[in-house]
Amino acid sequence: MTELVKTGVEGLDSILNGGIVKNAAVLISGNPGTGKSILGLQYLYNGVDQFDEGGLYLTFEETEDDIRQAAESIGFDRWHEYVESGQIKVYDKRTLLRDGDFSTTLDRILGDLQDTNYDRLVLDSLTMFQLFFDEEKEQRQYLLKFIDILKDSGLTSLLTTEQSAIFPETDIGLENFLTDGNIYLIQSPAGATSNRYVWVAKMRKQSIKNSMFPLEIAHGGIKIYEQAAGFSMVGESPPWFGEETE
Repeated sequence: MTELVKTGVEGLDSILNGGIVKNAAVLISGNPGTGKSILGLQYLYNGVDQFDEGGLYLTFEETEDDIRQAAESIGFDRWHEYVESGQIKVYDKRTLLRDGDFSTTLDRILGDLQDTNYDRLVLDSLTMFQLFFDEEKEQRQYLLKFIDILKDSGLTSLLTTEQSAIFPETDIGLENFLTDGNIYLIQSPAGATSNRYVWVAKMRKQSIKNSMFPLEIAHGGIKIYEQAAGFSMVGESPPWFGEETE
């Protein structure tokens, strides 16, 4: 039987029919402001808070203080406590970029991952990761190496990436084909506001509810409305609803 890792995000585990396959590397895609970083923080926080599973957070763009402030502002009040206790370990931009040579930095981090006892990992973002490589061949080589070591280390990982297009089918990249799952966070203009949705496009080794569901970002993080009634809280009905796929 396939072992699943619960995200603890309300509504998401139900869409995933129980959670993410253990040791999978899942791509979280979306244009700016869709909640990718919040989902990553929530996944790690819930891991410690609800399931006693430690996590690693890697960011090329923020400092550790930036991450703490972001986590606490959304309602993850014990984030600092979990970092201080070592249950969550943060590799911020100062740590990841201090060697000057990115290949050296990545090899050091990959070595650390092989020795880790953590269960979850978030990389925010894969977009910045890829900018360090001039050639696609080198980018593919390091991305494959990175994902393989995540799996060998027993980590169930979320990798965020920026997407310029609103609709995912118009912006498919190499990383979509190298990861085990693709979750899209979509923000659709709706007059003076915007509607947010989540679409689980692919998950290997498990069945999923392959529909577009509304999501809300509030104090406590992301909440996803699996039932159609949830759309009354965020706007119009989605393009499709209720199918399942394997």
